[in-house]
Amino acid sequence: MGDRRRSVQALLVLGALAIAPAAIAAPLAFTGEFALAISGLDPIAIQGAGFATVEPRSGDPDHLASLQLEASQFGVTGLVVPITDPAARPIFGVVATAHNAAGGFHEDAGGLHGALPILGTAKVCLFGDCAGGAVANLTVPLSVVGAGGSAVASAAVNVTVVGAPWTTGTASIGTITAMGFARGPNGLASSTAQPSGTVRLVTPVFVATNIGASSSVPAFGFLTLHFVPEPGTLILLGGGLVGLVLAGRSRA
Repeated sequence: MGDRRRSVQALLVLGALAIAPAAIAAPLAFTGEFALAISGLDPIAIQGAGFATVEPRSGDPDHLASLQLEASQFGVTGLVVPITDPAARPIFGVVATAHNAAGGFHEDAGGLHGALPILGTAKVCLFGDCAGGAVANLTVPLSVVGAGGSAVASAAVNVTVVGAPWTTGTASIGTITAMGFARGPNGLASSTAQPSGTVRLVTPVFVATNIGASSSVPAFGFLTLHFVPEPGTLILLGGGLVGLVLAGRSRA
């Protein structure tokens, strides 16, 4: 009789372990960064954190098939990025005010693709630093970054920004390329949906101005998500297993 109870107890524990990772469209905590690298300038880096709604492949709970992000999980107001490289003159800095809109990515052709717009502007400070010393500013609209389409700003300097959706594959502007990836804690894409999985998406951004020396400016956006274990989930799962074990002992 005791052997039978122990067998039932073992099956209950194994069942709990099997059920937990098979959940569909479950929240998974992440930390991350959005970075916009404009030509050779220092990148604008915005930190983020929160929960992504993650959906695995059917029958493969560790393989990431899609994820959704809520609005404003990445955001910053008045972030100043000084530019000290003399080769970047007359640019002395960039001031960014931006946040993400809601969006998501789905698996297709072996990679993740989708739209997550970045709303806001990047103000480029010309002929002086951004702390009131700039003689002129170039405002770059960001609304098409990670979404697609084009945005135009007309002023002393006219700017057109052309964006595109995100991908974990290869993004290119002419001969310049950037690559994304999706991988799990063991380095394979088949385990991306596990805690410690990492997703890096890239998007090309083409900036055109009416300044002769800077008439075509390539840029890339990088969105990196690192999935982290959510303590409450681990505690609940651990508590459930302990409860099953204690229940089995009390009946023995």
